[in-house]
Parts: sequence; C-alpha cells; structure tokens
Amino acid sequence: MTKVRILLKKTIFWLIAFVITVAASVYQRMTGPTYPIDIEVEANGTTYAFELPRSHGGETDCPVEITLPESFSGAVIYRRVPTYEPWDTIRLHRIDQNLIAFLPQQPPAGKLEYHLELRHNDREVDLGLDKNIVVRFKGNVPAWALMPHVFFMFLAMLWSNATGIQAAMNMDSYRRNALITVILFIIGGLILGPIVQKYAFGAYWTGWPFGEDLTDNKVLLSVIIWIAALVMNRKKARRWMVIVAALFLFAIYMIPHSMRGSELDYQSGEVITGILVLLMLRVRKVKSIVSLNTDLSE
Repeated sequence: MTKVRILLKKTIFWLIAFVITVAASVYQRMTGPTYPIDIEVEANGTTYAFELPRSHGGETDCPVEITLPESFSGAVIYRRVPTYEPWDTIRLHRIDQNLIAFLPQQPPAGKLEYHLELRHNDREVDLGLDKNIVVRFKGNVPAWALMPHVFFMFLAMLWSNATGIQAAMNMDSYRRNALITVILFIIGGLILGPIVQKYAFGAYWTGWPFGEDLTDNKVLLSVIIWIAALVMNRKKARRWMVIVAALFLFAIYMIPHSMRGSELDYQSGEVITGILVLLMLRVRKVKSIVSLNTDLSE
C-alpha cells in the first residue's frame, strides 16, 4: 500500500507540474509582442472576427488577410520602425470573401508599424485600437531546429516545476531531477536556442555580454541559478535553493516571449537589442522635435 501511495503522490505532483507548465507556456505565447492581434468589428448586427499579424518569417511579403463581406473595403497604412518616415498606403484587394494586402518584406529583425483603415458601406469602422501594430520580420527557421528547441524548453520547464514541488515536499528524487533540469535547459536554451536565433535574426547570441536581448539573458540567468542550486545540493541537502531556482524560472517564464528582442536599426544597418532600442527611439524623438522647432523658427 505504501508503494501505491508513493506512486500516486508522484503522479499527482507530475500532473500538477504539467498543468502549470502548459498554462505558463500558453500565457507567455499569448502575451508576447509577436502574437497576432485579435480584432472584432460589428456591422448590421453581425460580429466579424479576424487576426492581424505581428510576426512574419521567410523570404516573402507579410500578408494581411481578413475575411469580410463585400460591403467592406479598406487599406493598410504602414512605415518602417524605428523611423519617422512618411506613411505608405496599400489598398486591400478582394479575393472572394477575403480582403488582402501584403506588407513588403524586411530584412531579419526589421519591423513595420501599421494600422488598418476599414470601411463598411463607405463608413469608417472603429477597430478599437489605440496604437499602431508592429510586425517583426525574421528569417526562415527550419523545423529541425525549431521543433527540438521548443520541445526541450518545454521539458526543461516541466522538470523545473516538478523538481521544485519535490523539493518543497522533501522528496529525495529532487536532486536527480535537478540535474535533468539543468541538462534539458542547456540543450534547449544554450545549444538549440542560439541555432534558432541565428536562422531567425542572423546572430547566435544577442544576450550578455554581447547584447541586451531579454530572452537570451533570461535563459542565461536561469541556467546559472539552476547550476548553483545543483552544486549547492551535491554534498548537503539545500532544498530551499532548488525551490528558489524553480520559482525564478517560473517567474521569468511569465515575462512575455520576445520582449525587447532583436530590432534592425535602418539607419546604421545594425541589429540592436534590449533597452538600447528604447534609448535609440528616445534620442530620435528628441532629434525630430529639435529639427521641427528649428524649421519653425526659420
């Protein structure tokens, strides 16, 4: 009976860890800056729903495609980010029940900001958006690199959650699973992650000390903390460190994926990351204001 209880206990813990991991993965994905924007519009008592893209990979233009009746028409207004260039307009053309336009392809890490001007029977439709949508372009990442990366990162998060629960419940298996967590995280984050990054944005690593990519830095810091927890538990049980490592990984998993990621600076042709993006935007905004004031004073 004791063995059955222990097996049932382990099964429950792993099930809890699995549910937490799936929920965290879905949350991270849906709150990230590359997840499509969901839009709903209403006309004549009918609600129509569609998505607007915020990420595009490969060597093709980015399609903006929505399904709406023939009474709808519109255009896509866009420009490059981060710039203060004039806006360009692309008319939505109709193919059966779809309205479609193509945003021009950009180099890896290049971005376009755009908004949709939609009309129904010549009346403007309110999309409920208070700011422009930003779509980031990336290179084509082959499935042989992307799928294992996602798989190992999911397993690393799963083992991290399960190991943290086991440490909290003072189960001896937490030490063995701490080692497995570190191995999975190194494979998924420090080996396969850079390969995916290279295909997508042209660089293997854009985190510290070479850049400020938030995703890369999250991975690096998590690996360091988990290795520290593993080392500290080699000769003496220090369950609290494993719990801290698991909680830390869960906390950073709540940070949306791709936040402050790679971005192409169209003026210099360089890819920048992290807070440098924000600083660059502020500097250019100040320069734009100064230039405008100078022109007005003349």
